[in-house]
Amino acid sequence: MTTNKTFVFDVYGTLFDVHSIGKACETYFPGKGESISETWRQKQIQYTFLRQAMGKYAPFSEVTRDALRFAADLHGRPLSLKEEDRLLEAYQSLSLFPESLEVLSHLKEKGHTLIIFSNGDPLMLHPLLKKAQITNYIDHILSVDTVKQYKPTPAAYHLILDTIEEPRSDIVFLSSNGWDISGAKAFGFTTAWINRSAQPVEGLHQPPHYEYSTLNPLPTW
Repeated sequence: MTTNKTFVFDVYGTLFDVHSIGKACETYFPGKGESISETWRQKQIQYTFLRQAMGKYAPFSEVTRDALRFAADLHGRPLSLKEEDRLLEAYQSLSLFPESLEVLSHLKEKGHTLIIFSNGDPLMLHPLLKKAQITNYIDHILSVDTVKQYKPTPAAYHLILDTIEEPRSDIVFLSSNGWDISGAKAFGFTTAWINRSAQPVEGLHQPPHYEYSTLNPLPTW
């Protein structure tokens, strides 16, 4: 295995289960919480791509609200502003995947540099990490909001190189999102795809260097 010492973690879907929000969605959409969660996440990602393509950047918190509104409208039950606020607040309490904390702790104890790198803006990101009590394991918390460029643009990934002085190939980039892995590999990082839902490799001709179903294999590095 690699001797790399820097690990960069995506947040949503990699360390945290974005679909744990489904329980909160059930409050307003009985029997449809899972469906709302799925649509919400799909539109959230799609809107970052579309805004990037249109040159109309907006913070991830705004994108997330817009995606929620679409999901609610699609399911025939528009939300009040107060209801939206409650669900967005719940998004700051997403559940960690079962192994996330243990893996971060182990890697930190071994002296590795751990970086959080997310599309999430500080308004969303910092409360989430603080509530999950993982900030003590993280050396740097990076948001694309600094450069106003969403992943998978090279300008977004370059923020990592602006933070640490290491060759790109010596940086291990981890994400559950296949498109994020493709972008990171194209940029020159060593990539580990945490393929939690057994998806096929994206047809972008940038397959991951490593592929796992969870974060559990990382301590063996």
